[in-house]
Amino acid sequence: MAARKVIITCAITGSIHTPSMSAHLPVTPDEIAEAAIGAAEAGATVIHLHAREPADGRPTQDPDMFMKFLPRIKQSTDAVVNITTGGAPTMTVEERVAPAATCKPEVASLNMGSMNFGLFPMLQRFTDLEHDWERAHLENSRDMVFKNTYKDIEFILTTCAGNDTRFEFECYDVNHLYNLAHFLDRGLVKPPLFVQTVFGILGGIGTHPEDLMHMRRTADRLFGDSYVWSVLGAGRNQMPLATIGAAMGANVRVGLEDSLWLGPGRLAESNAAQVSRIRTIVEGLSLEVASPADAREMLALKGGDRVDF
Repeated sequence: MAARKVIITCAITGSIHTPSMSAHLPVTPDEIAEAAIGAAEAGATVIHLHAREPADGRPTQDPDMFMKFLPRIKQSTDAVVNITTGGAPTMTVEERVAPAATCKPEVASLNMGSMNFGLFPMLQRFTDLEHDWERAHLENSRDMVFKNTYKDIEFILTTCAGNDTRFEFECYDVNHLYNLAHFLDRGLVKPPLFVQTVFGILGGIGTHPEDLMHMRRTADRLFGDSYVWSVLGAGRNQMPLATIGAAMGANVRVGLEDSLWLGPGRLAESNAAQVSRIRTIVEGLSLEVASPADAREMLALKGGDRVDF
């Protein structure tokens, strides 16, 4: 019997952490491209991408900034490219969807509900912040709702509908699974659904193994065999939850967007280091890391030759 194949997604830089938190966080287009290529060489199946302003690391959804690294990644690796439509909570939905609408990737992320998104506890751990925007970015999350209304979700889905882009549905709590079921019932999304269950963001579901199992049971009940499950643990929960998830049948997501760490008190020096660590775990469970071709079949993707970058 062949080993089950596990998709490893690597989220390269994100908008949660700031450059002052880790010197290893990719910021410039060259750094993002090099980090993505390194992660793919280490075994990442899917590369999830945000962009940043090179001068200060501020998140940006300017499609021109994405185009400074997307072609190089495509030319250097066969990994599936996944572009964010989450951007940052301070952006409008029109800003957030612009890179995916312009570049027409195989996969784009899509947050499945509005939520409190509490980053402010990081101010207790990271006190030496270089840029003014970094402190405001964290502090303002005390009084901010990350807006992903039904209208917003519909806008992203319909904007990208003609591009044959499929979605990584990011579900931070059980209600987000029910929101996804709503759009499935309406025919606005189609199986196979790539469901990324997210654990450990303040404002979303917690990180206890029972939380993971509850999300799995709910997704099974709502979607049956019509979804592909993946697990994302934030911060120090990244590797433990990915390991539990992989053992339970999930695919996994790692990367410096979600966690800066490789072990207790040890910053990850690269995205590739986290990919290598989870690959060792996956293979230690007698599972096989999915190739990009495997992922394209599992997720019914259009192929890397049908993107606009």
